[in-house]
Amino acid sequence: MIKITLPDNSVKEFDKGVTGLEIAEAISSRLAKEVLSISVNGEIRDLTRAIDTDATIKLHLWDDLEGRTTFWHSSAHLMAEAIESSFPGTKFGIGPTVDNGFYYDIDLPEGKVLSDKDLAGIEQKMLELARTKEEITRSEISKADALKLFTDKGDPYKIELITDLQDGTITTYHQGNFTDLCRGPHLPNMGFIKAIKLTSIAGAYWRGNEKNKMLTRVYGITFPKQKLLEEYLVLLEEAKKRDHRKIGKEMELFTFSAAVGLGLPLWLPKGTILREQLEKFLKKVQKKFGYEQVITPHIGDVGLYKTSGHFQKYGKDSFQPIRTPNEGEEYMLKPMNCPHHCEIFKFKPRSYKDLPVRMAEFGTVYRYEQSGELHGLTRVRSFTQDDAHIFCRPDQLKEEFLKVIDIIFIIFKALDFKDYAAQISLRDPNNKEKYIGSDENWEKAENAIIEACAEKGLKTKTELGEAAFYGPKLDFMIKDALGRSWQLGTIQVDYNLPERFGLEYIGADDKRHRPVMIHRAPFGSMERFVAVLIEHTAGKFPLWLTPDQVVILPISEKYNDYAQKVSNQLNISDIRAVIDDRNEKIGRKIRDNEMKHIPYLLIVGEKEFESNSVSVRRQGEGDQGSMSVDAFAEFIGKEVKDQLSEAYN
Repeated sequence: MIKITLPDNSVKEFDKGVTGLEIAEAISSRLAKEVLSISVNGEIRDLTRAIDTDATIKLHLWDDLEGRTTFWHSSAHLMAEAIESSFPGTKFGIGPTVDNGFYYDIDLPEGKVLSDKDLAGIEQKMLELARTKEEITRSEISKADALKLFTDKGDPYKIELITDLQDGTITTYHQGNFTDLCRGPHLPNMGFIKAIKLTSIAGAYWRGNEKNKMLTRVYGITFPKQKLLEEYLVLLEEAKKRDHRKIGKEMELFTFSAAVGLGLPLWLPKGTILREQLEKFLKKVQKKFGYEQVITPHIGDVGLYKTSGHFQKYGKDSFQPIRTPNEGEEYMLKPMNCPHHCEIFKFKPRSYKDLPVRMAEFGTVYRYEQSGELHGLTRVRSFTQDDAHIFCRPDQLKEEFLKVIDIIFIIFKALDFKDYAAQISLRDPNNKEKYIGSDENWEKAENAIIEACAEKGLKTKTELGEAAFYGPKLDFMIKDALGRSWQLGTIQVDYNLPERFGLEYIGADDKRHRPVMIHRAPFGSMERFVAVLIEHTAGKFPLWLTPDQVVILPISEKYNDYAQKVSNQLNISDIRAVIDDRNEKIGRKIRDNEMKHIPYLLIVGEKEFESNSVSVRRQGEGDQGSMSVDAFAEFIGKEVKDQLSEAYN
């Protein structure tokens, strides 16, 4: 017999070799019908794998990320089987899950091309295969046998993957007429899959390398119920309307230019106002919490990033070093701000009385993302981090960590992000070579985060292997208005960079001590944050943030001068106003400006001119009556003040 510990800490005994499916059946027959995968001592597994030792388990359903990931992973295999059936001779690359669904990279037979017209037929074939409830079986296989299997199938991509694997670690999964190289886990059978939608086709270089062959990438999503698919398709349509690239163009916030370069956003005047308002807001919050602003260069000596470890870890993903006329002198476009901040800390001796030192910077950094991975503002090659680094004594660490959580909550409140989850990202204990630093430092850093979250009463989940290479972190995952999750806000505890840079302070004992470093970025990056904010609000920003707070609509050219006078009065009161003086009917002007998400529309004509007033319309709410220009300025000023006051407090 073995002992199985359940999530509620209750312990049940089962025969050695029991499976997750049998455990679920012992709990409830309904659970056995809905469970999708199982975690055994933190490792996600197939439900049909035997458990041979005492273990702590968790059963995953559709509502669990682990359950959906397993569901979509199996769906990728189902799609591959359907494609192979429809296009015999297809060769397969990789087929992972993504945030919403899955994809598979395929190499079609010579002369064959997959188009959107083919997707419906593949969907139908997938449903046919799923209805047979094909069992999915896992097999452990030697490297030699795996190479022979996929050589016989004529699949060079799988052979290349197998070559990189160690013997004794290789598994395949088989269902129906399809066998795939895969680590798993998978569903017990394909019958769980009831609703299917293949969403798009794209091109992707094999293994992300532009020198390799371009494969066809097929995206899809599946559900255990048709109703869930229908709800998803409605959200998908809404997401298209909220696409930050579409709204950003309509509102004239940002653009891209092939002449400037891929993934390098150009902020237009209105988008610049939006960014500046966000920066102004955070700077005011940071000042309240004792931060000082710094500015660092956009480049740094290669040696700086070798000291920090970023060059060794991310050198391949960075832009190539910049060589100067001096032999041996190389610089890099800045991939991170933290090494620069370490050098600022070092510029003068520090006492324990000086700590904590809190330095903040809206620092632009550069990463070489593959062209196929670039996507609007969410994935770019140049982005600005709202970066800050806190250098503190070990006894100050918890208090400083808690204060950063407070800052993140202020931002979420100001921008109406109400639904969020916190994730503690720790080191993978089975793959420590991915990280720098001693076990002792990692244990101290991880315990500090866990204790701070407990003291804050923060509900968290823990993910192994998701830490930064230099330290563990706390990530905040928010859900937007469409229920999509985004990672916004991160706090990292770092004992390692202070050690690598030789950072010191003189303690009360007159001895040298090493400070602890906290990395934090509540927005993450300004580009990605703005993209998420646009899609969350559909471009309807809070009044204090929106680039154009007011648009003035003269009824005819006769009142353009009066409109300019109103604009000048509002601008004096720091109200951002524009004038629509096109030679169009007032109804057309109202409709056009409603589409631009400008909060207030002020109509001016003869009556308003004579009484020095404006006729007020609230975006989406219609006519609000007439008031004097001074009264309106006071009214809108109070609304802005109230919004910010509520956020700050």
